[in-house]
Amino acid sequence: MELLENQPGKKIFLLGNEAVVRGLIEAGVGFVATYPGTPSSEVGGTLEKAAKPAGIYFEYAPNEKVAMEEVAASSASGVRSFTAMKHVGLNVASDAFMTVGYTGVRAGLVVMTADDPSAHSSQNEQDNRYYARLAGVPMLEPATPQEGKEMIKYAFELSEKIGAMVMFRTTTRMNHVRGVITLGDIPAERKTKGHFDKAPSRFVTIPSNARREHPELLKRLEKAEEIAETSPFNYILKGDGRVGIITSGVAYNYVMEMRNVLGIEPDVLKLGLTFPLPRKTLSDFIRAHDTLMIAEELEPILEKEVMVLAKDVKPSVRMVGKLSGDLPLTYEYNSEVVGSVMAKLYDVAIPYENEDLKGIELPVRPPTLCPGCPHRATYHALAKAMKALKIKPEDVVFSSDIGCYTLGIQEPFEMADFLLCMGSSVGAAGGFAQSSDQIPISFIGDSTFFHSGIPGLVNNLYNKHRFVYVILDNSITAMTGHQPNPGMGITGMHEVGQKIDIEAVVKGLGVEFVKVVDPYDIQPTMKLFKEALQYDGPAVIIARHPCALLEYRDKKRKGPVPVYTVNEEKCTNCHICVDTFACPAFVALPHVMSIDPAVCLGCGSCVPVCPFNAFEVLKEGEQ
Repeated sequence: MELLENQPGKKIFLLGNEAVVRGLIEAGVGFVATYPGTPSSEVGGTLEKAAKPAGIYFEYAPNEKVAMEEVAASSASGVRSFTAMKHVGLNVASDAFMTVGYTGVRAGLVVMTADDPSAHSSQNEQDNRYYARLAGVPMLEPATPQEGKEMIKYAFELSEKIGAMVMFRTTTRMNHVRGVITLGDIPAERKTKGHFDKAPSRFVTIPSNARREHPELLKRLEKAEEIAETSPFNYILKGDGRVGIITSGVAYNYVMEMRNVLGIEPDVLKLGLTFPLPRKTLSDFIRAHDTLMIAEELEPILEKEVMVLAKDVKPSVRMVGKLSGDLPLTYEYNSEVVGSVMAKLYDVAIPYENEDLKGIELPVRPPTLCPGCPHRATYHALAKAMKALKIKPEDVVFSSDIGCYTLGIQEPFEMADFLLCMGSSVGAAGGFAQSSDQIPISFIGDSTFFHSGIPGLVNNLYNKHRFVYVILDNSITAMTGHQPNPGMGITGMHEVGQKIDIEAVVKGLGVEFVKVVDPYDIQPTMKLFKEALQYDGPAVIIARHPCALLEYRDKKRKGPVPVYTVNEEKCTNCHICVDTFACPAFVALPHVMSIDPAVCLGCGSCVPVCPFNAFEVLKEGEQ
């Protein structure tokens, strides 16, 4: 594996998240725990392969809070530790995260939060730079994969130098861009075992101890601010002095690109250690300019803090950014967004701007469930059950969750009415059960069940709420890239672990109606849904069938996969298959339906959908 080679100076091509892993290897990290979440998922996916040969202990925790608690304990035991999560994952981990700000650390502890401007794969685009300020911990923001690798090593050094946890904030375009990485040295030894020296007055945060630790947190921030003034990741690129641009993270790349494209030379203050800010460096930069542009994605955090400094340093300076209305408050930046403002400041035109293309939008390509996805069969069976019982959509509330099954919002199923966060499907069900006359139907995946789907079930059972809880068990954490979860019995190190039985957990809580079914068996699944919808109490259905992509891969390894086709003599072109099942492999021809063999996975779940038995196996053979 090229990522593991100990050849300092060699250049390799890596994804941003892979570069982060290389940084962990070079930093001598000993313990990593994470929960997968895009855009951070490849960190865990890469460590699945690299951790064992690199000598790192790695695991997938059931959720981000547990991962945070684990790395805090590991760091307190003297082992360099790291956790990665998507931005909303830090919400889950925040309870522990905030308190580690008080206790400080012994060995280096770095927490990566992967923010998602434009919400490409998330339910919001919150700006987690606020968390660094809320917790009072230093924060670093890389602009490129190479800088990300180097910054990870620096983050651990900073963490140990001041005794504080360090926040490492990335964004989607850094996580998922590829770039050339220059390898550094891998340490000969890696500490994976330490010893926890007891210090209750520090690590047991009862109120009296917390009060004493708060001033210590502030002292650590003072040290970090001193370091920020000389950090190699905070630097100035001199230009013509006409305009000063202050920028951080991925926005820096757009500034530098447009600096070259437009042929202009503004001074650029690039910040990598962005909290605490180097106030002296910033103050000097403000004094040197009459016009300042602040280029940062999402919230105007940096802009506001620069404005506070400017009030005392140079009140007359002109500030151009989000608050002036020149840059947007929402969504991620690109070269055009940043360049258009830079062009105005220098009164030049963007050379490749094409007036003919303005206002033309690309066609929308909504995500959809994969061909053969067992969730599609589950939704189809539920729709048939509701129709048989004459239950209208307005008579139920489809409380959805985070995962592939969120795509149940799409036609023809439209089975997603409410979604907040991981585990909210079952938590919200209690509110709907009590405050409406509708039947709550919750959907949750196996990984999300372990993440945060159990407490809500406990609450609904305890308070005797009537609802239907559908656990869509496809035996993998599918949407984020097929990571293992506790229901599989395989750990992040690809070793055998304790398999947690979902059915046993649910029954152990005292749920009386617990049924397991294969959703590919449409009729039995429909029958179970009818029973559940008429049951007076919590009803749990575990719809269990492996992810279609994994199942197809395994079948291909073993031999030929069935190829399905449409018997044109039986097909009436009624479109029931498209209107009720909507597999992406279906192709509507002028007078008959067809199946695209390049898309079909040969699962056969569509066979019972056609009332005229038009779906048939064409032949046995590989596609």
